[in-house]
Amino acid sequence: MQYLVAAALGLGLAACSGFRVFVPLLAASVAHHMGWLPAAPGFAWLGSWPAMATLAAATVFEMVGYYVPVVDNFLDTLTTPASFIAGGLLMTSSLPHLDPAVRWTLGMLVGGGTAGLVQTGTALLRAGSTTATAGMANPLLATVENLVAVLGSLLTLLLPLVAAGLALGLVAWLLTRLRRWRQRRTPRTDTQH
Repeated sequence: MQYLVAAALGLGLAACSGFRVFVPLLAASVAHHMGWLPAAPGFAWLGSWPAMATLAAATVFEMVGYYVPVVDNFLDTLTTPASFIAGGLLMTSSLPHLDPAVRWTLGMLVGGGTAGLVQTGTALLRAGSTTATAGMANPLLATVENLVAVLGSLLTLLLPLVAAGLALGLVAWLLTRLRRWRQRRTPRTDTQH
């Protein structure tokens, strides 16, 4: 059961890092510092005061930055690869009882992949919002993403299995939407001669 809960914590926090990179990292930092979340070997730094202070400042900058026109789309460019890294770190740090090779592999593939997929979905949504509304709807989108990142991180720490179930549902939905979008963009070739 401890492996399942640890994986659920990592998956839930990784998914949240697809909405905002630093919110779940800050949540994990506080949880590690308070002793609520055991850190995997090599991740004790995440619960340190300097890490919490740095992550708190980065969280504020990121959340506010998404309300500034043009900066929001620029942040998407930066946070797409950063979310993959953050998701991988969050998943890896949540699995203290596994062999390091397994922990890092799961962290990068599952955590990083989940975060990257969610971030790609939000970046595409923001790009569509920018095109359709000349960026006028982007602050509303930023507010929703901020709320989902904060509430999702809290839900993950309080009810990790529920959060992981929601994260898996979100990933399945995003994969379905991306597959349909790709099919619409791919020209069909006539196979009959």
